[in-house]
Amino acid sequence: MSYVLIIGAKSDIAKEVARVYAKNGYDLYLAARNCDNLNDLSTDIKLRSNVDVKLCEFDIAKFEMHKEFYDNLEIKPLGVIVVAGYMAEQKECENDFEKTLNTINVNYTGAVSILNIIANDMEKNKNGFIVGVSSVAGDRGRKSNYIYGSSKAAFSAYLSGLRNRLFESKVNVLTVKPGFVATKMTQGLDLPAKLTAQPEDVANDIYTAQQKGKNVLYTKAIWKLIMLIIKHIPEFMFKKMSI
Repeated sequence: MSYVLIIGAKSDIAKEVARVYAKNGYDLYLAARNCDNLNDLSTDIKLRSNVDVKLCEFDIAKFEMHKEFYDNLEIKPLGVIVVAGYMAEQKECENDFEKTLNTINVNYTGAVSILNIIANDMEKNKNGFIVGVSSVAGDRGRKSNYIYGSSKAAFSAYLSGLRNRLFESKVNVLTVKPGFVATKMTQGLDLPAKLTAQPEDVANDIYTAQQKGKNVLYTKAIWKLIMLIIKHIPEFMFKKMSI
């Protein structure tokens, strides 16, 4: 049996990722806080795909519990996909450090904590894959979301270094950079339809890129060009802009 561990499994993207991997024959560990809320998803996946699904209680911000969590997985996963994320309003983060800290801990520190443990195991076994869902927001700091963006920038840099480290061990590391996605996290935002992906499309893109051993995935693909342009705007111009 080949298990895939999905961390942050209650997110809309994670649920679709679970369905895609199950459809392709992978057994699943679905890890999240209050994981009993995933019972319906688990039952549905088992019926549709005839794979094993195990629900695991996991808090990405409780770093001290991460090693015990991984050690207690009876069968170590072939792959891990980190989809956990937290995005508060920029102004809220500016005025409430608890929200800033939660943004950093969920989007970066917690992911690093669990992936350090898993990466050591995969490096030893010279097998496996890691997928980290970052964001295009990490490609350049913008006044509208630079606290969230900076946490994702740090995560992207971490994944880049991890990919470099694990290459010789035949462990592929994929960095996923979604643009706008129609999820609960973005509900209520006025998003341009042509630039907004559906969670199931992102999940299919992730599976395809991971299976091909890709390094970085922008989804929708147009975001690669958009962010290339944004990254190359001179700073003296960029600081005057509202984008």
